[in-house]
Amino acid sequence: MGEQGPGGGKKTANVTKKAAVKKAPAVVKQAAEKKVPVKKAVAGKVPAKTVAVKPAKAESPAALVRRARRINRELAEVFPYAHPELDFENPFQLVVATVLSAQTTDLRVNQTTPALFAKYPTPEDLAAANPEEVEEILRPTGFFRAKTKSVIGLSKALVEQFGGEVPGRLEDLVKLPGVGRKTAFVVLGNAFGRPGITVDTHFQRLVRRWQWTAETDPDKIEAAIGALFPKGDWTDLSHHVIWHGRRICHARKPACGACPIAPLCPAFGEGETDPEKAKKLLKYEKGGFPGQRLNPPQAYLDAGGKAAPPLGAG
Repeated sequence: MGEQGPGGGKKTANVTKKAAVKKAPAVVKQAAEKKVPVKKAVAGKVPAKTVAVKPAKAESPAALVRRARRINRELAEVFPYAHPELDFENPFQLVVATVLSAQTTDLRVNQTTPALFAKYPTPEDLAAANPEEVEEILRPTGFFRAKTKSVIGLSKALVEQFGGEVPGRLEDLVKLPGVGRKTAFVVLGNAFGRPGITVDTHFQRLVRRWQWTAETDPDKIEAAIGALFPKGDWTDLSHHVIWHGRRICHARKPACGACPIAPLCPAFGEGETDPEKAKKLLKYEKGGFPGQRLNPPQAYLDAGGKAAPPLGAG
């Protein structure tokens, strides 16, 4: 994870958007002469292909903070409706769904949990469940035997140690079977409104591509990125980065030519830079396709997002 784009760090250090706009015509002309695909300016944005600005190798701590926060602000404008992509109605459903999301998609979890929660709506119900029956329900999520053991185990722990309630403290959540720091922060940030950074595979990949950190250990990444942002931004930051990773900045072929933060990205050019070709790489609502939740927030639907189909439908 955390690939470096070719030529990263060879262009000049950060310049202001205003300065970049002034230089755009000359750059576009030069690109045209070389027959390099150029993305048309939209709403005052400078073409991503022609003005990608790459940070200097020796970017100062202060400059890094400014660039990181600017990227987050830009992504907040692109994904104002960003939210957890797991369907849940309470903390118990969220912690179970998050545990089930390991090694599979949120969509597959969302298509599976309705049957699970209909039959076992409370920790008490799931704690007393027949493992074989739970396994059959969870089979579509993969690794269903291990996941069955985890969700029954965490349900028993909730009943025996916390009175059937999901605790709202990190130190308590990580004691539950199958719950690590990543899962705990998902629950704290989205069920309890307590800030946390969710370091999943998308988050790890993007923060290294953006040269926010060179760390590879999730805990060290969490600490490094946490130092760049106010604590109150952590949960939304996680959503913005993860959504961008799922929709635009993919692992194997980033849609660089359709990326709203291309001028701030050290890895620009690692993926497809032609705007029209890049558009075809966009996923979920950015590509005009359904999202991962069967019951997404209204803000997502208002923004043009589509609900995912239930299991077995289409």
